[in-house]
Parts: sequence; C-alpha cells; structure tokens
Amino acid sequence: MKAWLINEPGSIDNLVWKETEDVSAGRGELVVRVISAALNPVDYKMIESGSRNWNYPHVTGVDLAGEVIEVGPDATDFKVGDQVACHTDLNKRGSFAEKAVIRAETAAKIPEGVSFDQAAAILCAGMTAYQAVYQKLNHAQKETILIHAGAGGVGGFAIQLAKELGLKVFTTASFENHAWVKSLGVDITIDYKTEDVTRRILEETNQEGVDLIVNTVGSREATEDLKRLSFSGHLAYVAGSPDLSNVKPFSLSPSIHEVALGAAHSSGSIRARVNLSFMAKELMDRIKNGTLDPMISEVLPREELPNGLKKVKTRHVRGKIIVRMQAE
Repeated sequence: MKAWLINEPGSIDNLVWKETEDVSAGRGELVVRVISAALNPVDYKMIESGSRNWNYPHVTGVDLAGEVIEVGPDATDFKVGDQVACHTDLNKRGSFAEKAVIRAETAAKIPEGVSFDQAAAILCAGMTAYQAVYQKLNHAQKETILIHAGAGGVGGFAIQLAKELGLKVFTTASFENHAWVKSLGVDITIDYKTEDVTRRILEETNQEGVDLIVNTVGSREATEDLKRLSFSGHLAYVAGSPDLSNVKPFSLSPSIHEVALGAAHSSGSIRARVNLSFMAKELMDRIKNGTLDPMISEVLPREELPNGLKKVKTRHVRGKIIVRMQAE
C-alpha cells in the first residue's frame, strides 16, 4: 500500500507519497480502504511538531471515510463491504493512506444517501462542535450563544447545531465571510478585525452578555470571553483554557468546559470511544435528512494533499477540504 509519509517532524513539504508496509486487522479492529479524508488544523500541527508516540516513517491524518476490507476478531458489528466513517487516534497511523486500521467501536456506518466526502467532512470539526454544543454546554433556558471563528469548520458546524436548538447566534468572522456565516444561520456577525468584540456583545445583549460561548481561538480570547458571559453562563473551549484568577467567587458563577475530542482514544474508556461513533452517526443522520450542511469547500486528488494542508494552515478556508485517497 501507499501513503503520505513523514520521516521526522517538520514542514508539510516533507510529506512523501510512497510505498509502506501493508496493514492488517487485530482484535476489535477494521481495515478500511480509505476513499475520502478530511483535512484539519491538527493534521499540519502534528506534522510540524511530531509525537513521542510515533514510530517513523509515520502516516498522519485523523478523519476518514471508506469501505471495510478486513474485519478482525471481536469486531462483530461489521462486515467486509460496510461503508464507515471514523475519527481516528492521532497517536497511531492515520488516514492519509490507501488503507487504514481503526478501532471498530469508534466507527460509524455511513447511511444511504450520504457520500464518502460528506461523511469525512463532519468528523473532527463536526464532532467537536457537537460535543461542545450538545454534550458540554447546558442550553436549558438559554437564549444566546457566541461562536468564535464561524467561517471555520468547528464554528460552521456549531452555528448550525445552535440554530437547531433555537438559540440566537453571534459569531466572530472577518467581513468577507459575513455573508457565508449568515447563510449558515448566524443572527449577529462581528468583524473581529475592526470591532471591539466585547463591547459589541454587551451592546447587543443589554449589558447582560451571552448565555453560552464556544471558543476555538485560544486561551487569551477565552479569558476575554469571561467579560462577554452572562451570569451563570457556560464557556466551552477547544484551543486553550481561560484564566479564572480574576473571577471573584459569587460574582460571575461561570461553568467552564474543556472539549478534547481526540482524548477519547487515550482515555481508557470504552464509553468515550463508543461516543465518537455515536456523534458521527448523529451528524450523518442530519446530512441525510438535509438539516446539516457538510460545508465542503473543495475536493482534491490525493496528489494535492500537501497543498490542501497549506491552505488549512492559512486559517482562511471556509468549511472543509476533502482529499480523495484512491487513484482516479
């Protein structure tokens, strides 16, 4: 089999498409012929930083959709020919290859009417959004939500899920992306480049702040979000925790939630790994029903994968880039 390999941490340009050892299914595992792989920020970050858990040369990539070609012992819910999607363990060999090995309990069967490209698109970004909006934030009796970086993958899926719950959605996005995020359902757009986000939030909420926040930007912005949060509000962060040292007891009473999707693989919890499959199925069912846009902006041949990762690194990609991993 062939795969995009890296021999050491470093540049995206170090990726090489070449022959590597074939794979087989162990106990509780599946071998999947990878049809579609989605590109995510974590992919280029891991290529650049590497991991002490990797043996080189290494295959990266965390999202895949494809066809089961081998079923290992105890993977009783699957058979050869099943079409599946999976958010994989970044500590193991990944999806940027002709074939990949995945844990059966983390895989979700792709429903009829959903393409491989669509299934791949909703994994890392969509499941992160689902976990934040549906499994972390308490939206009972809540009315408003701020979702940062609404033009990105996580932000775009979070917007759609929040509107599904009937929430009034605020988002930060550059002006050129305002029409795009409004098409996803955003009510209030804020240009983070030219506007004071905190001031605008407080003006729009009668100085109350928003009830819920999904932060995908980083620790500094998450700390600033504490000024934008209503009393007893909830903040879910993906890319860095807020500094709570200046929050006095019995003042804001915030609920803070870490969202760490991929940590399910290393958690040691079978329930956490099964939840990955559950979330993927929930999102694919929404695509099938026409209630969720998979936000595919571009589909590339496998030869263009490194260039696709460079585009993701610019942070100016709307939605998701998909790569077809089989020869045309």
